[in-house]
This record gives sequence, C-alpha cells and structure tokens, in this order.
Amino acid sequence: MPPPTLRILDSISDIPAIQWDALIDGNPTLRHAFLDSLHNSGCASARSGWTPQYLTLWNGTQFRGAMPLYVKSHSYGEYVFDWAWAEAYERHGLAYFPKLLSAVPFTPVTGSRLLAGSDGDRRQLLQAALDAARQSDVSSLHILFPHESEARMMESAGMMLRATVQFHWINREGAGFNSFDDYLAAMSHDKRKRIRQERRRVAAAGVTFEHRVGSEIREPDWDFFCACYERTYRRHRSTPYLNRRFFGEIARRMPENLLLVLGYREGKPIAAALNLFNSDTLYGRYWGASEFHSGLHFETCYYQALEFCIARGIRLFEGGAQGEHKLARGFLPIKTWSAHWLKEPGFASAVEDYLRRESGGIEAHLDELNESSPFKERGSGSED
Repeated sequence: MPPPTLRILDSISDIPAIQWDALIDGNPTLRHAFLDSLHNSGCASARSGWTPQYLTLWNGTQFRGAMPLYVKSHSYGEYVFDWAWAEAYERHGLAYFPKLLSAVPFTPVTGSRLLAGSDGDRRQLLQAALDAARQSDVSSLHILFPHESEARMMESAGMMLRATVQFHWINREGAGFNSFDDYLAAMSHDKRKRIRQERRRVAAAGVTFEHRVGSEIREPDWDFFCACYERTYRRHRSTPYLNRRFFGEIARRMPENLLLVLGYREGKPIAAALNLFNSDTLYGRYWGASEFHSGLHFETCYYQALEFCIARGIRLFEGGAQGEHKLARGFLPIKTWSAHWLKEPGFASAVEDYLRRESGGIEAHLDELNESSPFKERGSGSED
C-alpha cells in the first residue's frame, strides 16, 4: 500500500461528510455540517479573517484524517488571548499576523484537533502543520482547546502548552441526579438557598419556559433568538460573529443537536438560549433577552439547561468560556489547553517564560476555586 499523502484544502465541502463525522467522536461543534455552515454563511471565511486551510490525510481517494486549520489575520473569536504577544511583535517591528490556527471558529469547546484513527496519523498531521508554519510566511501555529492527550502530543513535538480555566457541570459518578431537587440536595445550604431564591424571582415575574429540540424550533423562534443574540452583542458594543444564515443552515443540517430554551412572559417570548448537545454532553453557546428580570440569565442559560441534562441523562454541561459566577451554581473549575509554536526564537523564549509563570498562577487559582466548591462533602447530612 502506498504511503498516505497530505493535502491542504480550502473547503471542507471537498471531504465527504460521512467520512469526516466518523472521526469526531460525536462532538457537534466538529461536525461537517457545523463547520461547513460557518464557511457557507461567511462567518468564518477569508473576508472575515478566517481563511480555511484544512490539512488532510489520504490513502488515494480514501479520506484518513484531518486538522481544521485557518490562516488568521487577527485574534478575534478565539477565547485564548494572545493580544499581548501581537503587541510585542508590533513594538519590535515584526508581523504577528498572519498566523496559523487550529480551532473551531468562535467556539471555546474542547475537542479533537487531530482527527484520525491512530496516534501515528495524528502525529503525521501535527508534524505537517508545524512544517507548514515553518515554511510559510506565518509567524506561529496555535492549537486551541484540544483534548489533554493531544496537548501532550503537541508538547512532545516541541510546542508550548498553555492552561486556562473553564467551568463545567458534571453529573458526578454515584450522585444519581434524577431531578433538579436531587442536584440541589448535593449542594451546601447557602448555595442551595441562593439558587432557589433566583428561581423564585424569575417565576414571580411571570416567566415560564419551553424547551424545543431540532424540528420543534420554528422559523419565528429562530428569528426571535437571532434578535436576542444580536442584542447581547450590541449591549456590549460589539459585532456578532454569527448571522441568521448560519443558524438557518445548522437548523436544516443538524437539528438533532440543537436545543433552544425560550422564556415567555404574558404569552410573548422575552429570552432565548441556544445549546448544542449529544447523548453525553451539552454545550451552552448563545443567549439574549428583550427584557431584564433578576435571575433571568441564570435561569435561561443554566438552570433550564441543567434540567434538560438531568432529564436526558446527559453527563457533562460545558457552560462556555470564563465566568467564575458559575461556580456558585454548581459548575466546577476544569483546566483546558492550548498549544503554541512561534517561529521567532527570541519571542518563543519570552513566551515560554511567560507561560511558565502563568502556569503557577493557574494552579494556585484552581486550588483556590476548588476550596470554594458549592457541593457538600460526600457523606455529610442535609443542612435543611
């Protein structure tokens, strides 16, 4: 059998969807339909500063593996912040952009970045990406939110690792959460009381909720959700990364992975949160509201999603990037990873020193957060 060959493609549509999806372990943010919709809608395209350069591995015409790769002209939409590195390059008269990036655009979700069936193929893809960075005019290669096992492979290949912290809800082994009340019973008294108070305030405001999955989400629901999503960005004086066409495409192409939580008051929708999910994990993604009510954000984005997870037996809820406020609501600190290679030796040494010092701070921060766990110690009795 001839050795596998590497090709760089500027469109994921050149790869059969069924073969791509066979390598992603069910992660909806890596589905062919999700990535292709980002490109078709123009959200992640050369015009928006995300030029697709998919690194692919083939045996003749048989697709064997891939790495989602982009040439970036900025650092927006990444959630692992390297603006200080770019500014340092600029101060020294060097160009930080373009850079090479492996990530899912606008999506701080952990998942495979070396899509292949064997470690040998994964190493070949990684080495090819490093070679491409060395031989082209990019300043660097960055791989965001890989699984830790992949991150360690990247470290062995000479890349620098960076740790960040997210907050994830986990249906803890042996906990047996059969209802939201079961979940609350595992928490300390003050945290349980606070959540109940937040939920009562939303209910007292007359807000009720519906969960809609897949084809249950109607066109007017999508229109309302998109208006809410855009309003959230405008409130922060920012421009939305995603557009109505993108949401319409994923609604058509991957409805079984979509959960829309809708909040109503006096019969009219006032809040919406869109989540992606599979049988094991729910990914909290986008939200917005047309009215303000105390606790509405937590109810729409977290508590309603937790009820959905418990009802469906979903083990993990990734609540998105950052947000220490999630800790008090039962989301635990989890270390996430990125890997970095810089072509310029002097800057690579400086970044390596920075990451070494940053790592110590991350570990101390994790220890501090874990000491503030919202859950009772195992075996303790009820405090109510």
